[in-house]
Amino acid sequence: MARDVVDGEIVETRDALAAWFEAGCKHGATLRVGTEHEKILFYREGRAPVPYDGERGVRALLEGMNARLGWERIEDGGHIIGLFDEKGGGAISLEPGGQFELSGAPFETAHQTAEELSRHTAACEAVAGPLGVSALSLAMSPKWTLAETPAMPKSRYGIMKRYMPLVGTRGLDMMFRTATVQTNFDFRDEQDMVTKLRVALALQPAITALFANSPFTDGRLNGFQSARSEIWRHTDRDRTGMLPFVFEPGMGFERYVDYALDVPLYFVKRGATYIDVAGGSFRDLMNGRLAAAPGERATIADWANHLSTIFPEVRLKRYLEMRGADVGPPERIVAMTALTAGLFYDSGALASAAALVQGWTAEERQALRDDVPKLGLAARIRGRALREIAADMLALARAGLARRAHRNAEGEDETVWLAPLEAIADSGRTSAQTWIERFEGPWVGSVEPAFAEAVF
Repeated sequence: MARDVVDGEIVETRDALAAWFEAGCKHGATLRVGTEHEKILFYREGRAPVPYDGERGVRALLEGMNARLGWERIEDGGHIIGLFDEKGGGAISLEPGGQFELSGAPFETAHQTAEELSRHTAACEAVAGPLGVSALSLAMSPKWTLAETPAMPKSRYGIMKRYMPLVGTRGLDMMFRTATVQTNFDFRDEQDMVTKLRVALALQPAITALFANSPFTDGRLNGFQSARSEIWRHTDRDRTGMLPFVFEPGMGFERYVDYALDVPLYFVKRGATYIDVAGGSFRDLMNGRLAAAPGERATIADWANHLSTIFPEVRLKRYLEMRGADVGPPERIVAMTALTAGLFYDSGALASAAALVQGWTAEERQALRDDVPKLGLAARIRGRALREIAADMLALARAGLARRAHRNAEGEDETVWLAPLEAIADSGRTSAQTWIERFEGPWVGSVEPAFAEAVF
């Protein structure tokens, strides 16, 4: 998330919280997809991580991007921590370990996402190049230990850093050493939200497998195709997971409110100050009884910010967020947009996707999610390899995109962007498996070549 919400309206009832979600319904409006991705930065000379300060640090990179783009500065305690495009809606922000994130503007087509990504990459190269900085296209830092990884000066991250070790064993790895690509997509009404959320959750393991791209940790193989996905299993059980309640009768905005109210708070923001209330109850905040912030009452901003600190495989805000994919090279980032648009914005594709996962039990969905980080496309559900499920999913997305028929200047529809994922499904070989073979073969057991081969 690029910046925190600042709406100070007091919220007193559960109904008001559900109404906040309801306001996200697009009804007859154009549906759009926003794509976010994170990049792990490194110095080309020495292959060290990039700290915040210094003449060639992350601050200098942000200042250079600010001068080039003219976007609004986002600051925290006098530190520039991001940029926001008031006109277009995109943003640049920092993850805790300096991962450089583009939160893309919401677009109608994957073609537009590709154009945005091309502009962003060109701007990054123009500014980062003279600083001697490049970015990995891997989803986990392959070499540096947690202790060697720099920390960014964002107040909310300090609160999370203190709290994470209390509730899980891998939360700091998640914060500081991983990188993802996600898509944010719209729903028309409450029922449309429920259908899309169910399909997205059920198929998220297939997407995680297709994008698996994090096989290295601390300079060696970590035993997983998506270590990033495995890390999330050990981060914070209260705010992660497959949300089995979503598939139960009665699911809707109010049911998600009840879930979110049970997730402990991280912070309450008042003005520019973050109050550490980690572990506290949003219900207590609504009633003015939060011990760590006596007398404070919950606002709409508190609700929106709280929702941004909940991390299930698919997250509900005023749109849905598909959150389970490892970042990869630019062509796979655009493929994520195309996959989302094809599956969720064509009624036939969505109905067929719902039929594809119909009847899967909560236990089966969870087992699949647990198997994917290690097994990738070889994981199985109901006697079928996930590779087959992924191929079916991609075929549905391709048909949906063809029916949408959004064409670029060359006359191509959005199906052209699915090619990288279709190649992975056809071969049954993930990007991670390719890197593992490189490591065990021509790289001769070293991750150093990744800094030349696995880069943006």
